[in-house]
Amino acid sequence: MATFRYQAIDSGGTVSTGSLDAPDRMVAVRLLEQRGLVALALDGDGPASSGAAASRSARTSRPTISRSDTATLVRELATAIEAGLPLLQALRTVRRQAGNRKLETILDFLMERVEAGQPLARAAQEYGPPFDDLIVGMFRAADATGRTSEVLHQLADLLDRAVELRREVVAATVYPMIVAGLIAVSTGVLVTFLLPRLMAPIAGQSGIELPWPTVVLLGVADFLGSWWWALAGAAVGLVALWRWWIRDPGNRFIVDRLVLKVPVLGRLVRDIAVARFTRTLGTLASAGIPILSALRIVRDTLGNAALIQAIDEVQDKVTTGQSLADPLERSGHFPALLIQIVNIGERSGRLESMLLHAAVAFDRQVDSSLKIFTKALPPLLLVVMASLAAFVLAAIILPLLQMQEAIGA
Repeated sequence: MATFRYQAIDSGGTVSTGSLDAPDRMVAVRLLEQRGLVALALDGDGPASSGAAASRSARTSRPTISRSDTATLVRELATAIEAGLPLLQALRTVRRQAGNRKLETILDFLMERVEAGQPLARAAQEYGPPFDDLIVGMFRAADATGRTSEVLHQLADLLDRAVELRREVVAATVYPMIVAGLIAVSTGVLVTFLLPRLMAPIAGQSGIELPWPTVVLLGVADFLGSWWWALAGAAVGLVALWRWWIRDPGNRFIVDRLVLKVPVLGRLVRDIAVARFTRTLGTLASAGIPILSALRIVRDTLGNAALIQAIDEVQDKVTTGQSLADPLERSGHFPALLIQIVNIGERSGRLESMLLHAAVAFDRQVDSSLKIFTKALPPLLLVVMASLAAFVLAAIILPLLQMQEAIGA
């Protein structure tokens, strides 16, 4: 018989702590259920279940799933709990409907830990990816508030929006990247193969001095033909050097700050980060997570070191008792509309709902920025393509005109 210290919540949402004697964790969980309590934390010296121990020894790797599949898992779990099923039974129900082996493995792990008395948040944190700090924090809020289905539905909505936003960004950049790739390939073929063959007869003519565009392109073609292997090695080395350099937080901060200053692209990056910040912070706050804890979670979802540093400074100011709006405004990275909404929300005590409403407006702003980006980038690529084509055409036509003049003379 072992003594277990527990933290549990009853049907009314009241959290209580205490201790009880049981032969193992599974029995301790059942004893709490008989008292009408759901275990949030259960610590003690009781032996782990043999099934869990066998699972830990047998499983050497833990598969993960995509963000989209994670959102679907969370929503199915929320729906099952909303239907009145206890957490463990809801996990079993979702497990029976799992469509792939990776999801089955994840659910088996969660069921083992929950059945042994661990809260869902701790089980997800122990498993690791795909459960990041955002998901673990929402699971913890669901356990603490007793509004499990509501909080999980909010989390599923947040994950769905993140997946949708990523798809919009990818869709907006596919066409420009295809155009840029075609430009690079066509220019390489012209310079490396076609131009030297066209200019070879002209270069052999005496008395004809090739114009400088032709000389430049022939030099580039000769260099590429002789030193392509060195260029390939240098490209690989530069990529490796860049990855090593960008790992330094200071260097990453410099690059991300410069990205924010790039016309069109910088605004798009900022709008995406602001929309994600607003929706995530509003969702976490509405789930009952304290604002400081919510800020710690939100900072890791921004994807830009300059914005992350700004949130760290905001968090430090809030810790000293300042309002959230003032340090956000002083950072200079967040729009005036967000500052105003946060200010009004703090004064009225409706910060969570106002952030969620504002997230809709910022999502529209992201859509607008994406449209501007997708409309501005193709013309820029067209200008680059036209400039290259004009240079290559000049390199071909000018020596032909010189040869015609020499023949006519």
